[in-house]
Amino acid sequence: MKKLRYVFEGLSLSLLMIIFKLMPLDTASAVGGFIGRSIGPRLAASRKALRNIELALPELSPEQRQAALTGMWDNLGRVMAEFPHLETIASTRVMTDNHPAAAKLMRENKPCMMIAGHCGNWEIAGPSFLLAFKFPMDITYRAPNNPWSEKLLMKARSLGGRVQGYSKSRSGGMGLVRAMKEGRCIGMLIDQKYNEGIAVPFFGHPAMTTPAFVEMSRKYGYTLIPTRLERLSGAHFKITTYEPLVLGGRTTKDVIGQAHGYLEDWIRDKPAQWLWLHRRWGKVEPEEMKDTA
Repeated sequence: MKKLRYVFEGLSLSLLMIIFKLMPLDTASAVGGFIGRSIGPRLAASRKALRNIELALPELSPEQRQAALTGMWDNLGRVMAEFPHLETIASTRVMTDNHPAAAKLMRENKPCMMIAGHCGNWEIAGPSFLLAFKFPMDITYRAPNNPWSEKLLMKARSLGGRVQGYSKSRSGGMGLVRAMKEGRCIGMLIDQKYNEGIAVPFFGHPAMTTPAFVEMSRKYGYTLIPTRLERLSGAHFKITTYEPLVLGGRTTKDVIGQAHGYLEDWIRDKPAQWLWLHRRWGKVEPEEMKDTA
């Protein structure tokens, strides 16, 4: 029964991808946004998103929270509709603003990890670094349970295999380690809950966060670069790299806290562009709040 459901879901996603691919980029993005903001706010998941918005941004009025929710669904609908157009977006629709230190690292092809969040269209990162920055960057991703859907989405986000990706799995983790041993640039989204991680404040509330991006960077001599993915308007974007984070003489928790500070600034600036659907906060035991070296 599960296999039949996966086949049906895969065929439906494939048909949707074909439809969006046949549309001009701006039309596809607009239609995806319309579908997202028309259907999304009516779904049960929106209640969780609203709770998250209220928890993180209590200063917003009810009207502002609702606007952030509707905007989030609009953005998510656009992200899905833009999948078949990632190459066009990366080639022609991305403005870049590189911090001098980050630009130097990329120019010299030094090992670095670009850390970002689910903001704007997070799927443009790998393609844009390859085509706009002329700097190959491998990506990490969370694969859907449906293997048919995973193949379709991965084919799009990898530009048909030109961008190397590692799923958050045992085999993907082994591939990521090999890539870092080779000194390949890595892109990682760090804003999802990780129950086996450590608790670090995020918008003033403890959030279980993976320490892997800090620990692996230390182990393999990587530089961590905060990277903002921002939707400017429609299907136009901006990627901004910031001053690298200092790892020496600091605890892992301190480094994650600084990375969270960047994420908070970006989300406060454009709350409708972050994916509020994640179960980012939850019950944390006191001992989980201890510093980790």
